[in-house]
Amino acid sequence: MAQIKYKRILVKLSGEALMGRQNSGIDPAMIDKLAVELIELRDSGVEIGIVVGGGNLFRGADLATVGLDRVVGDHMGMLATVMNALALQDSLLRHGANTVVMSGLDIPQVCESYTQRAARQRLSAGEIIIFAAGTGSPYFTTDTGASLRAVEIRADLLIKATKVDGIYDKDPLKHADAVRFTSLGYEQAIEQRLAVMDVAAMILCNDNGLDLVVCDINQPGALLDLARGETVGTRVTRNEAQQ
Repeated sequence: MAQIKYKRILVKLSGEALMGRQNSGIDPAMIDKLAVELIELRDSGVEIGIVVGGGNLFRGADLATVGLDRVVGDHMGMLATVMNALALQDSLLRHGANTVVMSGLDIPQVCESYTQRAARQRLSAGEIIIFAAGTGSPYFTTDTGASLRAVEIRADLLIKATKVDGIYDKDPLKHADAVRFTSLGYEQAIEQRLAVMDVAAMILCNDNGLDLVVCDINQPGALLDLARGETVGTRVTRNEAQQ
């Protein structure tokens, strides 16, 4: 069995990844599938942090375009991520994994408040940590929250787990001739405006030398393969790489 290359990983799960085959909401079967894969990853010796999005339940930025106050919408979106985090935590606990939800917003009756020191200590103790409510501030996406938490906990790798198998030069759902990148640099991704993460998130990763991999969460064993250093999806690095 291949050895683990990355000891500490931050996994960014989009809200859409939790929908399974549904059009919205949370698919319990998908949550359980994710929990089993995450526990397998932890049992291999990897320390795991998770950031969850909330797009399956609510998108504050979309409603802001039709009149909802942006700050109000963003706070509602943060609460959607908390709901997703609690659902994932429940499944992980039922499968026997020590798991805690740490929130960027103070909601003591529901989950713990995030602190960098506590997060590092609990990861080192083998707990799976789910980071909810993004950065805790409006105007920042969960992508930026994932990059920030990854840097703060000193993750070795950031994985963005979505419903697509990597980064393409154009939308593969709309263009049959779309080409998938195996690897590229952050500068290239920003200059070409590729749909990777928002610019603030990529700049944060680039400045801190943190590699990002975009992969399909529905690919069996993808997370464990990445932890072993195998090629999965598209890797984005500080130095520009060839396609």
